[in-house]
Amino acid sequence: MSTDLSTDLSTDLSTEAVACEDSPAPKAPNSSRVGLIVPSSNTTMETELPELFRRQTEATGHRYTFHSARAAMKQVNREELLAMVGKAADCAATVSDADVEVIAYACLVAVMAQGPGAHKESEQVIAEAARANGHPAEVVSSAGALVRTLQAIGAHRVAIVTPYMAPLTQMVREYIEAEGVEVVDAVALEVPDNLAVGRLDPEGLPAIARGLQREGAEAIVLSACVQMPSLAAVQRVEDELGLPVVTAATATTYEVLRALGHTPAIPGAGRLLTGAL
Repeated sequence: MSTDLSTDLSTDLSTEAVACEDSPAPKAPNSSRVGLIVPSSNTTMETELPELFRRQTEATGHRYTFHSARAAMKQVNREELLAMVGKAADCAATVSDADVEVIAYACLVAVMAQGPGAHKESEQVIAEAARANGHPAEVVSSAGALVRTLQAIGAHRVAIVTPYMAPLTQMVREYIEAEGVEVVDAVALEVPDNLAVGRLDPEGLPAIARGLQREGAEAIVLSACVQMPSLAAVQRVEDELGLPVVTAATATTYEVLRALGHTPAIPGAGRLLTGAL
């Protein structure tokens, strides 16, 4: 009898374990799950986005949780970037297991390295992978978010800062311009190692922004990279220079909120995320 009870208990526990694995815990009321696909060496997106959404929660009461998948990428060069792109669908499938409502593909230059307009196909591939896995989700890429946000706020001419080497910075410039936004100046900090990019001090960004050629610019892209820390400097640069300041992270946040149907209410990170633009 004890053997039968033991067998029955084992079967019940196995069944429950399978059900648990197959079915994520239901979402808590008044909360949203956000999926992130990030390069394996990224150390910034999982700090800046949660901080921005923490401020959104303080303003609105709605809570957000973050669930990440990582794709191997150490050096910011064309070969590693293209290899990372090939892993995006697998990452989308794994992160969708958490039953997220929106997936942010957070590697701007990996998408842009594929050529003008590549964000559209990347977002479609990720959305299809999540759908095929049984957990459809809205999809935002940081590359698409940046260009669409600039278009949405009517910024036809911008100055940008990137941490990339000069050739990759030129590629980013051309990508943005292919979307109808002129880049009047671009600063390349030329840091090839992605971990080193994540260690850059955002306190240096105001001085870099002052040095940009801004004549005719309608906005500043203070960090055209989800890995280069910039949140601490966004409001300061916007207040000092009087132009809207956008980063890859704030643009991604803006589009994630829009995908969820939420109105931005985030203080201290530029006009974009207060809803003023």
